[in-house]
Amino acid sequence: MEDEPAVVVLRLGHRPGRDDRMTTHVALTARALGADRVVLPSAAGDAVATAEDVTDRFGGPFTVDAVDTPRTVLQAWPDTVVHLTMYGQPLQTELEAVQAAHRAGPVLVVVGAEKVPRTVYERADWNLAVTNQPHSEVASLAVFLDRLYDGRELDRPWRDATREVIPQADGKRVDDVD
Repeated sequence: MEDEPAVVVLRLGHRPGRDDRMTTHVALTARALGADRVVLPSAAGDAVATAEDVTDRFGGPFTVDAVDTPRTVLQAWPDTVVHLTMYGQPLQTELEAVQAAHRAGPVLVVVGAEKVPRTVYERADWNLAVTNQPHSEVASLAVFLDRLYDGRELDRPWRDATREVIPQADGKRVDDVD
């Protein structure tokens, strides 16, 4: 979010056909819940296009990058790395330390698709679990970002939008932005 160190979400792995929808949801969740950028595998071309289209229509700031080898982003990252995995330490026990690290500098949040190599666990400053039960990486990312920002991301302003959702008690309303 603006005036805070960056949060970048790195999607490790993408199996075309199998992970298309999940990778798209990782990108859209990252955008909606306060991340500054998402890095996706080049094989996830449709997810890249969708996230860029949503950002163009509903605003940013948010950047989508596609790379051939996502692990090189992880290896080169100079700051804090948080890997979301059901095998990690409970988020609630590590949250204050992670928030302090984020106040001090950028954070890379790693979410996997297929089996994550041991080197990712070793490279991470924190291997965090949003419960130690099997569930979606999208859910983990959403809960993590909401906790990282203490809910502030829910009221963030959006810049350069051409469309805006108008909250309704009933029905749907999306207006053009003047």
